[in-house]
Amino acid sequence: MKTNKLFVSGKNAAREALLHMPHAVTRVFVAKTFNDHDIHILIKKAGVEVSPLQSGEARADLKGNASSQGIIVQLSLQNILLPFEKFIDSIAITPNTALVLLTGVEDPHNVGAIIRSAAAFGASAVLMPKERQSPITAAVIKASAGMAFQLPLVTIPSPQAVLPMLKKRGFKIYALAAGKQTISEASFPSPAVFVFGNEGLGIEKTIRALCDETLSIPMQKEAESLNVAASAAVALYVWSSKRSA
Repeated sequence: MKTNKLFVSGKNAAREALLHMPHAVTRVFVAKTFNDHDIHILIKKAGVEVSPLQSGEARADLKGNASSQGIIVQLSLQNILLPFEKFIDSIAITPNTALVLLTGVEDPHNVGAIIRSAAAFGASAVLMPKERQSPITAAVIKASAGMAFQLPLVTIPSPQAVLPMLKKRGFKIYALAAGKQTISEASFPSPAVFVFGNEGLGIEKTIRALCDETLSIPMQKEAESLNVAASAAVALYVWSSKRSA
């Protein structure tokens, strides 16, 4: 049975969660020796339940992970993920708006790294389907360096369901894959959606058929292809550098 609880450890993750997404924090487990004054203030401001850090639910969930640094935050996944309908009705769309859509990205470290790049280069959200996609986990949060708490993470029924809706709202859809046009040649005059696919299989045909353009990343002939997280970082950097002033 799937649980709605997510446990993340460490000062950085705790600080980012309490600062940017306090509504998702349901409990904080703190060691007696934990003395980070700023985080204690954030805990008090959030008004969440505080429990001693000891053997139990939080420790069991973090088995095999790195040191907790004296703090573990329990979050509600339901409050981390934003439904697509609520997100699309609230976003202010401009020519400088970009969304990242993941489809079949299975490695949580890749998902976290893409979220980090999306936040770094000014994307407005990361959209993720409910099926055949790595869910939000502690590993995703860690790989995102806490950026998962600063950027809307939007759950979608499927790419096939939402891409036509985004097109109607003026978005141009770009598939990142081998193609004739390189990303350096694209001008991005409209709101953009960047679609990134599975680590091995790429973007499936039915989804690519819904995309307006396929963009490739120019590389040396001798070099192997980049993995999906590196491709996302390059693509979003290029888009960011070309945004309208």
